[in-house]
Amino acid sequence: MRHEKAGRLLELARLLASTAEGLTLDEMAGRMGVGRRTAERMRDAVRDVFPQLEEVDDPPTRRFRIPSGLDGLFQAPTAEELAALASAAETFAAQGAGARAQALRSLEQKVLSATRAAARRRLAPDLEALLQAETIAVQAGPRPFEDDTVLQSVRDALKGLSTLSFRYEGGSQPGRLREVTPYGILFGRANYLVASEGEGRPRNWRLDRIRDVAVTGAAARRDPAFSLQDYADESFGIYQDDTQDVVLRILPASAEGALRWRFHSDQTLEQRADGSVVVRFRASGMRELAWHLFTWGDQVEVLAPAILKRTLIDQIELARAAHTTGSVATGS
Repeated sequence: MRHEKAGRLLELARLLASTAEGLTLDEMAGRMGVGRRTAERMRDAVRDVFPQLEEVDDPPTRRFRIPSGLDGLFQAPTAEELAALASAAETFAAQGAGARAQALRSLEQKVLSATRAAARRRLAPDLEALLQAETIAVQAGPRPFEDDTVLQSVRDALKGLSTLSFRYEGGSQPGRLREVTPYGILFGRANYLVASEGEGRPRNWRLDRIRDVAVTGAAARRDPAFSLQDYADESFGIYQDDTQDVVLRILPASAEGALRWRFHSDQTLEQRADGSVVVRFRASGMRELAWHLFTWGDQVEVLAPAILKRTLIDQIELARAAHTTGSVATGS
């Protein structure tokens, strides 16, 4: 029990050392999953061990932080943490996300180089065992475009609050020079820049269609109310269209899988007496959702909206026509 309490105090100390602005008592309580009174006692205990704990006035609250960070003695990684980092890098590499894979490998090297030699020697056998025993199951699918130059330029513009210029080989005027205000990047089966052109609303620009990208240095005037997460949550996938109230019924035979499945970040699940599960959420991107529903076969019923049902039927008919029109060569 004493060991567990010490571990929790060290976890809080790491949180306080990892933030520049500090944490309030309520934020500490939320991060640690405890009540405010317990957070106060934990803060006081951390102060006894780390007297450099600093209090910052931030009316109407106070914030706390350890500005000088923690000594490497308290920061040695575990074999499980390093294995997770290596696994994430391999996942990115398998998906074609070379730039992000390299960033994680560089981080892994920095963590190991900052770890004391004795700790590295203790970690080595367990880390080797985990790396040999765990691997990534590669799934079929597109490999997203991830060019270092394009990605770095977009990130430089985002960090510098600058507009971005490029030639876009897509849309109604391929090759036209664009100047946009960048809002963020959506990573997925394809990678997209979210940006607005002129006074227009933010929309998606495929990174693999961007050419001659440059950071202009001109001030980017972003809508302060825009949330990239909210924007991403509006759509089932990447495509943006009218937002719909989606209601799906998963038949009893697949109900267990549906309860563990995430269709949307804001979904609600209802288990019915017949054993089926009803899934509800609001999203756009009905065509992409229809493509996904193919994978559920006859185990899903679209209850709403009507446009999703029509889209699914249309996609089924297109697939059927593609496989029944003309002669089909077969091998022996």
